[in-house]
Amino acid sequence: MRRLLAPLLLVLVLAGLAVPAGASANQGVMFSMMMDDDLLLYRGDDVRDDTLRRMKRMGVDYVRVSVLWSVVAEHAKRDRRGKRRRNFRPDNPRTYPRGNWDRYDRLVRAGKTLGVGIYFNVTGPGPSWAHAKAPKSQKRYRKTWKPNPREFFKFVKAVGLRYDGTYQDENDGRTVLPRVGMWSIYNEPNQQGWLTPQWQGGVPWSPVLYRELWYYGRAALDASNHTNDIVFIGETAPLGSTQRNSPSPVYPKRFIRELFCISPTGRRYTGASARKRKCEMLEKIEKFRYTAWAHHPYTKNLAPTKRDRHRDSITMANVNELSALLDIVSKTSGRGPEHSLVALTEFGYETNPPDRFSGIDPVLQAEFLNVGDYMAYKDPRVIANTQFLLRDVPGIKRYKRSSKKHWFTYQSGLFFANGRPKPAAQAYIFPLLATGKGTDSVGQEGVNLWGWIRFHPLIDPENPPEVYLQFRPNGAGDFSTIGDPVKVTSPLGFFEAVRAVPTGGTWRAVWIEPISKTAIYSREAEYSG
Repeated sequence: MRRLLAPLLLVLVLAGLAVPAGASANQGVMFSMMMDDDLLLYRGDDVRDDTLRRMKRMGVDYVRVSVLWSVVAEHAKRDRRGKRRRNFRPDNPRTYPRGNWDRYDRLVRAGKTLGVGIYFNVTGPGPSWAHAKAPKSQKRYRKTWKPNPREFFKFVKAVGLRYDGTYQDENDGRTVLPRVGMWSIYNEPNQQGWLTPQWQGGVPWSPVLYRELWYYGRAALDASNHTNDIVFIGETAPLGSTQRNSPSPVYPKRFIRELFCISPTGRRYTGASARKRKCEMLEKIEKFRYTAWAHHPYTKNLAPTKRDRHRDSITMANVNELSALLDIVSKTSGRGPEHSLVALTEFGYETNPPDRFSGIDPVLQAEFLNVGDYMAYKDPRVIANTQFLLRDVPGIKRYKRSSKKHWFTYQSGLFFANGRPKPAAQAYIFPLLATGKGTDSVGQEGVNLWGWIRFHPLIDPENPPEVYLQFRPNGAGDFSTIGDPVKVTSPLGFFEAVRAVPTGGTWRAVWIEPISKTAIYSREAEYSG
């Protein structure tokens, strides 16, 4: 029911209607997403299903999944011996080698059965035959070098046709595969690990490449019965480089301006500057038709409230600048929506242990994730936040544990690689923050508390759940309930309250399961007073 409710609220916003009564005044439609390709795609059926069940119990509405072009198509045109497949048509999913789609077929079936939505990020790198040949000096980037947008169209069309809700699976008794209704086009196009060159002839080139990839990718979704689906654009990374070499990543604000052919001064490129950037492509696009701009507001080891020093970066600390910039470039170019929504589609912090090179203390990770959720909640343009990952990825065995290379994999899970929960696991299930001094509806001053019973399956406005707020003063041993219980009327489980206490200490929220009377506790949030 949560999975059905979140898109319904989104549709209401897109239609310009009021958010249902009881939704937060600041944010009524921020739903929860999680990403963990390793567990969902590459560890077998049992691991995938256990992962989906756990995610659902934690309150996840959608899982973001990478549909890697190369994984599905690398050996589709030619087999592993180099022999050409005569009947292969890249826009026809039925002509791909038997089994190439299986991991995705099984995932969408499991998602439907277990009640978790599937969101496909269709992205490169593509197969070797669908890229231009990289120059010798850029050989290391050959897998991401100038993907062919028309070949990308064919692949996205094949994916769209397979998951339009009518396709009969040739590998499983011709049963109909479930429909996928949430999409995004490419991943982190402003980073060299996904798309190159980033710069060419002194011009940011990744926006030029992405403009075509977006055009053909969006057209492919239209051509495969997904015109009215939720479709995200961007999937941009938060940082960039001041260098202008071929692989130097482009800062996201600059990437957005260039995508819309807007100069740093805020004016449209014209003449030679426009021709250099192939701005004539905008005539084909007419309008960027997207539901929201997808962005990854990582701050590495900085608190979410600490912004990066470069003005063109976009982390959680200044994510509100993203929608403002999109509004400006849309209006100036005439190519985008009047008011852009934002979906935060990757966010997380690596921990130490296990990664002593890039990680932060696990207790701090829990706090920072809750702060990030709160900041996203407070931005009325943000419609989703995404945790990356559920479980740490094991280190690379061929390197010593004492080596930085061993920890090249991501350690941003809510659980350690051995399955042991970090403090962030409970913080994700039941966030709580003391956000500063506040005043309640009758003028009482105190500490403002924000929380989210993310795990709760559905809020019944006729019988809203109640949360008890408890406080333990510094130096005291026990928690005691402060004030009346808070009725949670937000459809997705958000709540705020003000409580007065004379000193600093630790807060927690408690929800009592009505049948078993089991208490579920939030993260403990310290407040200095």
